[in-house]
Amino acid sequence: QVQVVESGGGLVQAGGSLRLSCAASGSIFSVSAMGWYRQAPGKQRVLVAAIASGGTTNYANSVKGRFTISRDNAKNTVSLQMNSLKPEDTAVYYCYASVSSVYYWGQGTQVTVSS
Repeated sequence: QVQVVESGGGLVQAGGSLRLSCAASGSIFSVSAMGWYRQAPGKQRVLVAAIASGGTTNYANSVKGRFTISRDNAKNTVSLQMNSLKPEDTAVYYCYASVSSVYYWGQGTQVTVSS
C-alpha cells in the first residue's frame, strides 16, 4: 500500500507565491514519476507539472516560467513552487506518485488566488 500526502495549500493574493509539498510512503521499491494535477470547479483534472526520477520535467504551458517542480528521490517527496500566481490558478491540487505503473493520489489541497 502506498500513501500520498500533500501540504501547503491556502489563500494568496494575485502575484503572490505558495509552495506545495507531497510525500509518498508505504510499500515502495521505487517511484518513477511524481507530479501535480489540478482541478478547478466544473473542469477536468489537468496536469500542472511532472518530474521523472531522473529529473526530467514537464509543465503545462499555462504555468511555464512561474511554477517549478522538484523532488527528493531518497525521501520520495516532490514540491511545487508557485510564483506570480493568478486567479485562474485557483483549484484543488492533487499530487501523484507512479509506482510500478500505478498512480497513487493524494487527497488534494486547495489553492485559492484572489484578485
